[in-house]
Amino acid sequence: MHVRPLAPADYLPTLEAMRAFTAGRTDDTPDEIWLVEHPPVFTQGLAGKSEHVLAPGEIPVVRTERGGQVTYHGPGQVVAYTLIDLRRLRLGVRDLVCRLEAAAIETCAAWGVRAVRRSGAPGLYVADASGGPGPKIASLGLKVSRGCSFHGIALNVAMDLEPFERIHPCGYAGLPVTDLTRAGGAPAPDPASVARRFGDTLAAHIERP
Repeated sequence: MHVRPLAPADYLPTLEAMRAFTAGRTDDTPDEIWLVEHPPVFTQGLAGKSEHVLAPGEIPVVRTERGGQVTYHGPGQVVAYTLIDLRRLRLGVRDLVCRLEAAAIETCAAWGVRAVRRSGAPGLYVADASGGPGPKIASLGLKVSRGCSFHGIALNVAMDLEPFERIHPCGYAGLPVTDLTRAGGAPAPDPASVARRFGDTLAAHIERP
C-alpha cells in the first residue's frame, strides 16, 4: 500500500482526483492512503441537511457523495483518504470503518489521548471521566464504488475549532469538538508527525489478515 505523505491540498481538486483514481483503477491498482491538510471548507455528505449549516460565512460548503452529514476541514487537521479495493482484501464496509477507527484510537494514544467509539455514530470521541464519549476528535465518511472505497477519516490535531460552531457537526446540534492539543496530548502534537504515525498505523490496520 502506498501512503502519500502529508501535503496541503485544496478540497475540490482532491475530490476530483479521488473520483478519477477510483473510476480508473483496475484489479492490479495498488491501494493508496492520501494524507492531506485542507484550507477551510465545510463538506456535506449524501444525507446532509441544509439546516445543519448555520453560518458558513466566507468558508465554502461542498456537497459530496460520502456518507454522513456536515463536517469541517481546515489547517491543523490530518485527513486520510483511504482508496482501498475492499474486494481484494475481502473487507466489508463495516470492517473498514472499524479498522480506520482502531488506527485513529492507536494514534491518539501515542499522544496520550484516550479516544473511544460512540454507538450509532461513526467517528471517535475523547473519553470523559467515566470512560464514555466526550468531545469529538475524529470524523469519518466513506463512499464505495465498484467495491472500492474513497473519502476517509479526519483527525483533529491542532486546529482553530471556531468553524465547528457554525455547523451542527455531523448533524448533532451542540456537539462539542476538540483536537489532540486541547485533549492534553503529550508531547505537543505536530500535524506532520501525527500524519506520519497515522498513515503507517492505518496501512497496518487495513492490511492485517
